Amino acid sequence: MSTHDPISDLITRIRNAQMRSKSKVTSPGSKMRQSVLDVLKSEGYIRGYATVEHPSGRNELEIELKYFDGEPVIREIERVSKPGRRVYTSVKNLPRVNNGLGISVLSTPKGIMADHEAREANVGGEVLFTVF
Repeated sequence: MSTHDPISDLITRIRNAQMRSKSKVTSPGSKMRQSVLDVLKSEGYIRGYATVEHPSGRNELEIELKYFDGEPVIREIERVSKPGRRVYTSVKNLPRVNNGLGISVLSTPKGIMADHEAREANVGGEVLFTVF
C-alpha cells in the first residue's frame, strides 16, 4: 500500500498502538522513517526499533513502544507540516512545545533533528511534527 505522507502514517501507527497498549508496532521501512525514529529514540520517547527484512525484498521497521507506570510516554504526537501545507521556520522562530517539555522534530539541511539540536546547529527547516 502506498501512502502519500509516510510521516503521518508512522505517527498514526504509533498513536493507535499506544491507545491499544501494544508493546510493538510495525511500519514500512524507509530512510526518512528511520531518521525520525532515531530522533524519537534519542529523546527517550520510544525504546528502540529494528529493521526486519522479508524474503520478498521489502523492509519493515518494528518499533518498540515505551510506557511508564502503565501510561504511554508519548502523551501527544501531532503532525504540523502536511503535504498540502508545508510549515517552515527559521532558527529564531522555532516553536517551544509545552514550555520546553516536548520537542519539535524538524527536517533541516543537516538532517532530521529535534528542535534543541537545530538551535545548537543554528539551522531552521520544515517542522514535521511535535511530541509531548
